[in-house]
Amino acid sequence: MSTQHAGNTSTSEKQSWFFSNAYLMLTLTPLFWAGNFIMGKWVAGDVPPFALGGMRWVVASLILLPFAWSHLKRDWPVVRKHLGIMALLGLTGPTLFNTIAYVGLNYTSALNGLIMQSAAPILIVITSFILFRDRFTTLQGVGIATSMTGVLIVIARGDIHALLGLSFNFGDLLILAGFASWALYTVFLRKGPKVHWLTFATMLAMLGVLFNLPMWMMEHWNGTPIQLSWKSTVGVLYAGIFPSIISYNLYNRGVQMIGSNRAGAFLHLVPLFGSVMAIGLLGETLQPYHIIGFALIISGVALAARRA
Repeated sequence: MSTQHAGNTSTSEKQSWFFSNAYLMLTLTPLFWAGNFIMGKWVAGDVPPFALGGMRWVVASLILLPFAWSHLKRDWPVVRKHLGIMALLGLTGPTLFNTIAYVGLNYTSALNGLIMQSAAPILIVITSFILFRDRFTTLQGVGIATSMTGVLIVIARGDIHALLGLSFNFGDLLILAGFASWALYTVFLRKGPKVHWLTFATMLAMLGVLFNLPMWMMEHWNGTPIQLSWKSTVGVLYAGIFPSIISYNLYNRGVQMIGSNRAGAFLHLVPLFGSVMAIGLLGETLQPYHIIGFALIISGVALAARRA
């Protein structure tokens, strides 16, 4: 299955091995998103969720705009004809997905959040079938089930009772709703305008600012402003550069190349990378359940990403 998607591939990208390797791009994407998940919990007391959702796209817009300006001027007639789909992508991706997830993290544990996230590839498959009748293969099903099993083993630390004893709350439902929004973003990427990737990325970032602004202002007026500190500064800069500019564009390109269903399976790498970060940065000990879970996640993603 081929999936058309916003953003023409430039000549330099066509000649680049990196931009021709969907699997590498889709592997790096969850690496930065895993860091964003950890960062979101880290700065929760200093940066309110709507402020973080808006500020990350302010940072992304300011960085992208100088590089994209000439492309924006050239591509504007095409963008103007596709403002409807651009608005939908800006709402479901940079706005609802990110901000709802940040809000949900204030009401639930990181463990529950990771479990909710493990449903994302399934939501993408269901959404793509309902909206576009995309074909879903048995191999993809086996791969997603395998990698999801690995995810559950890792986040439950190899203890089935940890999963059985979990309770879910409103925050978990919010995170699940956020990933449902992400599924819509993923499957509608094929409808985006065929413009330079810098045009598409900058429009997406600016729409993220626009759509997040009302909630951000309401949050500020209700007495929860950003607490200016080195922590909040680092958190906002990380969110604006790595999971926003870099990951979004790598993900968009990966979906363009191999389709939404196969690309969605790579989201199961987020908890794998999150665990590796916890081991490397937080001093957590590598356990047998990590090895088993990682092996299942990698095997499952490899199966799900294979061409039918």
